[in-house]
Amino acid sequence: MNEASAWQLIVAGDPTLFAIVRLSLAVSLAAVALAAVIGLPLGASLALLRFRGRAGLLVALNAMMGLPPVVVGLAIYLLLSRSGPLGNLGILFTPTAMVIAQTVLIVPIIGALTRQTVEDLAYEYRDELAALSVGPIDRMITLLWDARFSLLTALLAGFGRAAAEVGAVMIVGGNIDGFTRTMTTAVALETSKGNLPLALGLGLVLLAIVVAINAAVWAVRAVAERLAA
Repeated sequence: MNEASAWQLIVAGDPTLFAIVRLSLAVSLAAVALAAVIGLPLGASLALLRFRGRAGLLVALNAMMGLPPVVVGLAIYLLLSRSGPLGNLGILFTPTAMVIAQTVLIVPIIGALTRQTVEDLAYEYRDELAALSVGPIDRMITLLWDARFSLLTALLAGFGRAAAEVGAVMIVGGNIDGFTRTMTTAVALETSKGNLPLALGLGLVLLAIVVAINAAVWAVRAVAERLAA
């Protein structure tokens, strides 16, 4: 992959290049799915529940949206290394470790955006919910479902963060050719080697994938909103 341009490899159906693309999508989508399972109920809970220390949690959640990826990668590396508390799992330098790192980075984004969306919706429907005496769990489920189209923005933001990630996945994944090399880590590697045409081509492919996924999601949202109207 050093001498041919990325576009030549794409046209030729280069298996190495497409393996990198498949791994990148698999890791990023898995991380978004896992982060959604954690972040959506977390954000909704912070929006609807009032308890001591809530303000501190909100500050921490918002601050974690800007977590430095290399710090997250280092922390997870220490946890998963042989001398770490989770070293017996043997998942360091695997796609699983990369999914964990991306999930840690995405959860605050999805959680914070969900909290704001649900909180605004709860304020709008506060009289109706109070009149129906809806319980906390049912209220959370109802508002999450009602805000499902708006929450797609949170998921897309999480996917964008995951797809663009380099530092954390390189630390915990090792950028191993054919096993843990993603689009972003391949771009970083090829740039450091001076193979700029391939690095640029890979970057364009990554950009095209992100734009395509965003366009597809927004198209689905538009159709779903029209049908639900």
